[in-house]
Order: sequence, then structure tokens, then C-alpha cells
Amino acid sequence: MSTGLIPALFAGLVDDAAVFPPGSAPLPEAVAGHREHRAAWYADLIGPLIVPASALPDLGRLLKPDERLVAGLIGDGGVDALPAAVEGADPRLAVRQIEVAVAKRGEDPQPGLRRLLTLLAGWPFLQGYAEVPLTWGLLAALDTLAEARAGGLAVAAKFRTGGLAAELFPTPVELAAVICACRDRGLPFKLTAGLHHALRHTDPETGFVHHGFLNILVGTAIAADGAEVADVAELLAATDPVPLLDPARTRRDQERPLWNGFGSCSVLEPLTDLIRLGLINGGFS
Repeated sequence: MSTGLIPALFAGLVDDAAVFPPGSAPLPEAVAGHREHRAAWYADLIGPLIVPASALPDLGRLLKPDERLVAGLIGDGGVDALPAAVEGADPRLAVRQIEVAVAKRGEDPQPGLRRLLTLLAGWPFLQGYAEVPLTWGLLAALDTLAEARAGGLAVAAKFRTGGLAAELFPTPVELAAVICACRDRGLPFKLTAGLHHALRHTDPETGFVHHGFLNILVGTAIAADGAEVADVAELLAATDPVPLLDPARTRRDQERPLWNGFGSCSVLEPLTDLIRLGLINGGFS
């Protein structure tokens, strides 16, 4: 359902990852919640329901007879388990994207990347995301992805921006460098983990400093306009909304460049932040 109440800049920004930590909703609860989101005034903010590939059979059993649900898959069994999952999906499920880690930290991402690209060549209906660690081999992996995309594959990069340890949170300079590397290659990307709120902040329980999704959105926008790494990093490091709000407002009616969005276990958290910052009007025209 399109309501016209979500500006183009935020359309499809947040994938519904309710079943994943830290929310970890049971699958029936996640499906019921996703139905509510799809029927709400903010539906245009929300992307597909994201589930582990291994959960597809259970997801199919939860659908109503005449229901059609758009889903994205996390390749929890690795690249090689994806064909059976995708090809065995309930016909009422529209599987639109797959996301899979092609390597662990410290491993060469190229072998897993090549296997994923081979699969995607046979699935022109799918958007693929290759999760690449922000370690050794990253730039070569981005080159491979950009080449595949230039050859016609619907593929993009995916990066983690958080986790259960402080070292899993890239610094503003590290993330800015990755964003600009994708910009230089014309390569879209998706992010996951740690993006709970619009602004950069410190979690009072863990002490981890989380990136803000509004920081990333504005930082990516100026990167797409040609900004240098240092300028992007400055926006990523901002904890005050002032330098972010005007650039966001002036781009409200433009499509988001480069950054396809992120998954969140609670789509209402980013929605609430955008309303509080005055970037979405809260359902009133």
C-alpha cells in the first residue's frame, strides 16, 4: 500500500528484520507485525520481511490462502544452501533478495563471491547482496562486484556496522572510506547491525558507539555528490542533528543514492526518530 506520506529519500529504507537479534521475535509474531506494517500509513518506509533461508518452509505455513508476501533471505546456511531454499519456496512468497556472507573476517572473499555470482546469473529476478568483511580483500571484492554489476547482474555489497564486540563497529573514517570506495565504483550497498537510531550515540548498557542511520544517509548523499572521505567522516561522527537536518530536508523528494538501506529488528524505532526530527510528518498530510 502506497500512502504518499513517506518522502522518496526514505522510501524502502528499513527492511523488517524482526526475527533477528536483538529483537528476536518468533516467526509467527514477525509475520503478524509485518502485515500491520504493510497496512500502515508508513508502509512505504518498509522493505521486505527478512528471514533466514532455513525458515522459509515455516514461513510458507504461516501464510493465508490468498496472501502474497515479499521476503528477503539471509543465507544462514551459506551460499551453497541457497538454491534449495529459493527453488523450494512457497509460491505465495515473492523472494526478492538474498543476502549472504561470502567470507569470515580474515578469509579471502573471492571464492564465496564467485559462487554467489554464479547463482545470481541464473536468478535474474533476485537482488543479491554479498556481505564482505571490512578487512583484507575488501577492495578487490568491491572490484569484482562492480564488474559483475556492470555485466548486468543485480548485485550489491553489504557491510556490518555493529555487533557484539567494539571492534565490529567501524570508525567514521573507516565507514566513510568504504562508502566512497563504493561511490567510486558505482556500487550500491546495504548495511546491517547496530543502526537502531537516527543519530550517532553511545549505548548506555554496552558502551558501544553506534552509527546513526541519518548520519549515514546524509554522508552517503554528499559522497555521491563527490565529497572526500574526511568530509563524509565528519558527518558520520556528528552527534548533533543540526548539520544533518538541512541536507536531509533539501533531498527529501530525491531518491536515495548508493545506500539501499538497512535491516532493523524494530522498524518503529527508526520511524519514531524520523518523526521526532521532523523529517516525516507522522501520518498527517
